[in-house]
Amino acid sequence: MEIEKTTERNRLNDLFEMAVFRYGMIFFIDAVLVLTGFFAAYNLRFEGKIPVEHQVILWRLLPWLLSARVISTLISQTHRWSFRYAGFHDGIRFIGAMLIGTLLFLSSVIVIQLPYPPRSVIALEFFISSVLLGGYRFAPRLILYLHLERERTKGKSVKRTVIVGAGNAGELLLRDLRRSQEHSYKVVGFVDDNVSKVGKILSGQRVLGTMNDLAGIVKRQRISDVLIAIPKLDSKKVKAILDMCQDLKLRYKVLPVSFTFLQENISSSMLKDLQPEDLLPRDSVPFEEKEIESLVKDRIALVTGAAGSIGSEIVRQLAKYGAQKLVLVDINENELYFLFRDIKEQYPHLSVAAEVADLRDREKIIRLGRKYKPNDVLHAAAHKHVPLMEWAPEEAVKNNIFGTKNAADMASACGAEKFVLISTDKAVNPTSVMGVSKRVGELIVREKGRQERGTFYSAVRFGNVLGSAGSVVPLFKKQIAKGGPVTVTHPDIKRYFMTIEEAVGLVLLAGLGKYGDLCILDMGEQIKILDLARHMISMAGLIPEQDIKIAFTGLRPGEKLREDLMTEQEEKSQQVRDKVMIVESQLPENLGEMLLPFESSLEKMNSEEIKIHLSKIVPKYNF
Repeated sequence: MEIEKTTERNRLNDLFEMAVFRYGMIFFIDAVLVLTGFFAAYNLRFEGKIPVEHQVILWRLLPWLLSARVISTLISQTHRWSFRYAGFHDGIRFIGAMLIGTLLFLSSVIVIQLPYPPRSVIALEFFISSVLLGGYRFAPRLILYLHLERERTKGKSVKRTVIVGAGNAGELLLRDLRRSQEHSYKVVGFVDDNVSKVGKILSGQRVLGTMNDLAGIVKRQRISDVLIAIPKLDSKKVKAILDMCQDLKLRYKVLPVSFTFLQENISSSMLKDLQPEDLLPRDSVPFEEKEIESLVKDRIALVTGAAGSIGSEIVRQLAKYGAQKLVLVDINENELYFLFRDIKEQYPHLSVAAEVADLRDREKIIRLGRKYKPNDVLHAAAHKHVPLMEWAPEEAVKNNIFGTKNAADMASACGAEKFVLISTDKAVNPTSVMGVSKRVGELIVREKGRQERGTFYSAVRFGNVLGSAGSVVPLFKKQIAKGGPVTVTHPDIKRYFMTIEEAVGLVLLAGLGKYGDLCILDMGEQIKILDLARHMISMAGLIPEQDIKIAFTGLRPGEKLREDLMTEQEEKSQQVRDKVMIVESQLPENLGEMLLPFESSLEKMNSEEIKIHLSKIVPKYNF
């Protein structure tokens, strides 16, 4: 213990000695420069021939000037900042220190009745001393900047770069890029959608034009990278940039968070590749974390389809918001194992159970419910690939209809408080087996909710999830990585899209929040898949149709040109709460009876007979 104290004492002594030496050197250099400035001011005033009487005044005033400058430095603490990173605020502080020093000097002259120097000498000394002391303080920053500029490009291919957004975020980003040598960007200027900023200079870089001029600027300045420094730039402007520059091979980066959060902490490490979600034609749906936490914390949740894209995100958010225990159910034992390990590593104190189970095994599912007694059951398991279900409709019936029925019955059998079904926009006016099977699943869950008193049942319906397994975005990425072609079924096909975070936020809020028995997210406008393909090619730094071909393969069995979120009846009944639509629609009176032929004779039915019977349950099903 005594040795540690001695070591710490020695370390503090060393630090103190270093600080004394550093500050002593700074004040010594300051004194020399002030002395130089004062002599220079007198020499300029008298053209190099200072009269004897003024030489006497000079030497008499010099100690008082030095004292005033030292006191002003101590007051403003301009000896304490890091000269290598001196910035705008330090410059303001330095000017203030110089003014204070001049005022203290003049006050001394008046109060002590010292001989008054020529007024021009006072002004000249202020100017010369400011240049000398300021240059001495800011020179290290300039030298560091020049050094980093050289180091950044040494042995690297320079990326000539333009920053989109000449606002606070753009200026802060430029400043950080200049301080770092962990990149090879060479910023040549800004572009901004505010015409009044064009031609102005921001931190030494000119605003070269508006966003409409971007393509021309890229060509003239030989730009290879575009950094978008407008956090959450409007998707229409993102698309406009991509369309405008689609014939140019550019790399795009964007700031993904709001400037309110960034403040002075922005850095180049926050830049991320432009992503498909940046093309969504609406603002992301905000979810109040405390509200979600209040629905999840200290509860037991069972998630079916836990290893899938939606299911695994549900599991992660349940863990994040403080669930007491998670039961992960899936038939995909490999992905289930990896998810289980990942959750245990991230949340070692969370109780997690992984169960390999087939939803079609009714007894096993009921047994799992009674074993774990979950408060909430979130049912994400489903067969979702439209063409595959057209070829194997009996599997869609087994999994999406009776698997849902088994999960819903399990919730009531084990006394769960809430049951939430994950549904899809393909369930509206369905043209595919997958869509109609999900619609029947919705009907089963909603009917169950009207029959049961102890458990609240709801279905949550939404469109495509960006980046989910098997969806169009990862498919396009793979095709682009292979050099194409990118395959699109039809030039006019459109779809709704949302991020996986929004999808899960909707499930937890609307489903567990008991908004209604059928909830739908306001998803804005549909996106044209052909435009998405072209934009993803451009975001990869390639030229559509030139570097990567786009091939049209024709609509697949059961596929529609565009999806709907609601039926006509549901549109008339909708109520909106927090961008969630709660809708109502009639349920068939004899749903249970209509399912009986499937229960008794499904294995004997051919594909056509299965589809015909599904159309009897959902008359809007058009196959």
